[in-house]
Amino acid sequence: MRPADIEALLVPGRPALRGNLLITALQRPDLETDAPHSALRRVPLDGGEVPWTHGPRDSAPAISPDGRWVAFLRAGDGQGADGRPQLHVMPSDGGEARRLTSLPLGAGEPVWAPDSRRIAFTARLPETGRYGTPDAGGVVREPAAEAPRRITRLDYRIDDIGFLRDRMVRLFVLDVLEPVESPEPLTGDGFDVAHPVWTSDGTRIVFTAPPDWGAAESDVRDICAISAEGGAPEVVVRCPGFSERPAFGPDGTLFYFGQSFEDHREAASTGLFAATPSFGAGPVKARRLTDIETVDCEAAAGPPVPREADVLVAVRNRGAVELRAVPAGAEDVPLADLPVVYADRTVVRSFAVDGDVLAAVIATPTSSGEVVLLGAEGPRVLTDYSKPLRDKGIRPMIELETTAPDGYPVHGWLVLPEGEGPHPVLRVVHGGPFAQQDWAVFDEAQVYASAGYAVVLGNPRGSAGYGQQHGHAITYGFGTVDADDVLALLDKALERPDLDASRVGIMGGSYGGFMTGWLAAHHGERFKAAWSERAVNAWDSMVGSSDIGYTFVEAYIGTDPEVQRDRSPLTHAAKIRIPFAVVHSEEDWRCPLEQAQRMFVALKQAGADTEFLLFPGEGHELTRSGRPRHRVQRFEAVLEWWSRHLLG
Repeated sequence: MRPADIEALLVPGRPALRGNLLITALQRPDLETDAPHSALRRVPLDGGEVPWTHGPRDSAPAISPDGRWVAFLRAGDGQGADGRPQLHVMPSDGGEARRLTSLPLGAGEPVWAPDSRRIAFTARLPETGRYGTPDAGGVVREPAAEAPRRITRLDYRIDDIGFLRDRMVRLFVLDVLEPVESPEPLTGDGFDVAHPVWTSDGTRIVFTAPPDWGAAESDVRDICAISAEGGAPEVVVRCPGFSERPAFGPDGTLFYFGQSFEDHREAASTGLFAATPSFGAGPVKARRLTDIETVDCEAAAGPPVPREADVLVAVRNRGAVELRAVPAGAEDVPLADLPVVYADRTVVRSFAVDGDVLAAVIATPTSSGEVVLLGAEGPRVLTDYSKPLRDKGIRPMIELETTAPDGYPVHGWLVLPEGEGPHPVLRVVHGGPFAQQDWAVFDEAQVYASAGYAVVLGNPRGSAGYGQQHGHAITYGFGTVDADDVLALLDKALERPDLDASRVGIMGGSYGGFMTGWLAAHHGERFKAAWSERAVNAWDSMVGSSDIGYTFVEAYIGTDPEVQRDRSPLTHAAKIRIPFAVVHSEEDWRCPLEQAQRMFVALKQAGADTEFLLFPGEGHELTRSGRPRHRVQRFEAVLEWWSRHLLG
């Protein structure tokens, strides 16, 4: 796989399923337009696919309960509302799509009411005179000419979205047969609304919102409700931490994913909760169905899917994402006792259920995602979206297992290039840190392996998918046992005679960028060079400059300024003697630009061989969702750097 081959990374979105109608949004990077291309595809249940729309930016299909309509989001090529995702609806047997909304910042995913006529959705509404809307005098001003923002809270912005308090997320209901292009919101502008779902009788919409209706900064999200006709919202479940993706079971039980912040704010496992709301009678208490230590649900795969006696959920487990069935009456059930619906060395990206039909999008070491039917006879793959990617050449993932110096088990993978070797080696460290490297095809590893490098990947302590204590192990200890695990896995790989221990590079982004700087300073003799990307380099300034710094740093590092400085790669920059690349995006608000600037200056002043690569107009997610051309240019820069320092 070469850098430009990212166009072959076709990824299906969460499937919409009703009867024999199965639709997904297929997305890929488009280098010609320098933007993602996304169109809807119908996937017949006996295999293959049929174009449903032609894009270029169609997404989030939802089929009405009666099967007559398909709602989806479509963004055009124009400016303002025309260039934003707007709600559209079309007959399920084909025909022209009708545009339903014309909101200045676009609409969120459609959620059908039981009557198959109304749709609930969320959308950001901007303050007058901001984000391309006319001011009080009717003048539309460019962003640099807008009035100043008055900021009084810490939660005023977020990476890859921007400022928040002047465009809060509101809840809307729209009648498909009598639509209004600019409907009035049901909720006020003091708090954000997320994850709407209808009650079974269609009279209320349940959603998540911050405590006390956003009166103060909080990561907690309660389960709330409001009449579909409008009125005052109410809290129906008080939550001990974050909550998301509520869903009603057949008997009216409300299931949702949630976290408890009692132990940890940043590395809290996501569990399945259940409650029976008592609308109009005040909040009720929920019970946790899954074990807090061993079960970490993957909410990104979609909401829990209640059935008659159990609830289907996706769960992270040792680099895989599996489908498990949680008994509806369970309490604190460990992972080992949850019945397996589907589990393999694969990643369930999303799934949907209608009756006895279960469809999932599953990624593997040789695919970025295929639509698969899961039944008693076993999985049946319906699509072959990754054939163009395989035709480019996919290198296999070899599982690695070893132990750290203290005897702790360490798990990861090796992606080998072609040929006998000995090959130069890249140790790539993932971000997070509470995330997991997984069994899906990884474009970075494939590009590097195709260029002749052996790539070592893994999940050191601090990662997700190995139990909550594994994730908590580096709290107040960044650069300790996690560094041991990173090096232990590298040493395991270097036992192979076809790897060259004299030509090893270290690289990573975000937390992986932190680890790159830390190891370059403390174990620089192990590496020929380093590539540190969107990194945390200075915890003391991260507190105030990062969008999440005011909670993240305290949770992981603590509040002592001396400890913050001691745990910062910046403090130890003068120890770095190997060539060191500092790579960052101008609009990164997660690990802000100053983190890179300070590190670059410190390295330069210390006499290190250093370079600073700066991407304009990008945020923290450049490598995953940045402009396609920037992604290719970054790959080319990575390969050029390692060619100089590991090949030349």
